[in-house]
Amino acid sequence: MVTGLWGKKIGMTQVFSKENLVVPATVVDISGWYVTNIKTKERDGYNAVQVGCVRNRYLDKKFDINWIKKSKEYFLFIREIRLNKNVSEMAENPIVIGQAADFRSILSEGSSVDVFGVNKGCGFAGVVKRHGFRGGSASHGDTMGRAPGSLSNFCTQGRVPKGKKMPGHMGNRSHSVKNIEIIQVKEDSPIVVLKGSIPGRSRSLVFLRTEKVI
Repeated sequence: MVTGLWGKKIGMTQVFSKENLVVPATVVDISGWYVTNIKTKERDGYNAVQVGCVRNRYLDKKFDINWIKKSKEYFLFIREIRLNKNVSEMAENPIVIGQAADFRSILSEGSSVDVFGVNKGCGFAGVVKRHGFRGGSASHGDTMGRAPGSLSNFCTQGRVPKGKKMPGHMGNRSHSVKNIEIIQVKEDSPIVVLKGSIPGRSRSLVFLRTEKVI
């Protein structure tokens, strides 16, 4: 079976729990994905299903198998989902090229998933914002301010060691959050509601992993 599914982060909202408590939640859209290719261990070295997210202008149209030949024109994203076993062994839930990649059946309310995404980019940031440095004392006569301070060691050459926390580009990196609880999986609409926040901005791509590949 598939080990997860791809979706788009819509944004955050609030839901009420059974104890009438307000719980922050994130809504993920899992619609618009179709199976474009199937990879097997005998041919490709691993078992996986390749899925594509149709562009918005083609969402209302019926899927055509010829779209796969012009993937850049019809698909916004092309991604893969690893399988725990070969597709030929999945007789109960067969997967064929061209079908809708609606794998919400692997999700259940109350269970946990691992969420993978790309966090928000913050541009060039200093050490106070990027690494949480305290900075200067902000008193009269202080000239340090938000500067990083001394960078080198006590050697005569003063070489800066590798990995030193310094100003630089912040964010826009792959990030994962594990054991995120599933609050709701709607049957009438392709929407999944997760508890808390997940990495990425609105409309960014996220992967919900239910289990690791053995």
